[in-house]
Amino acid sequence: MPQEWVLRIDAVLGALPRCRQEPAWTGTRWRVGSATVAHVFGGEDQAFRITFRGEPDEVAAFEHMGEPYFRSGWGGNAIGMVLDDGTDWAELAELLTDSYCLQAPATLAAQVARP
Repeated sequence: MPQEWVLRIDAVLGALPRCRQEPAWTGTRWRVGSATVAHVFGGEDQAFRITFRGEPDEVAAFEHMGEPYFRSGWGGNAIGMVLDDGTDWAELAELLTDSYCLQAPATLAAQVARP
């Protein structure tokens, strides 16, 4: 995983209340409490991916949009996105902020201005 990308993601998530970066079984994840907000990792196909949480209707919409989005095989509210040189980092920041607000306790989520 390009370190620059991990730093860009951490700049968004690390600024949110009690959201912390930690090593995952593969790649890096960000958690609030015991809930995973996002997980970034490389695949055997040499592609880099990030998974995060979304509202159920968003999951279906992103799945139908196709590349760079995909539906993650775990959890009913998980969205995946392939990261590459064309990634829209502003859009990803909004999606990660929404993911945090879905995963965080209501008292923490209320402190965040959602896009």
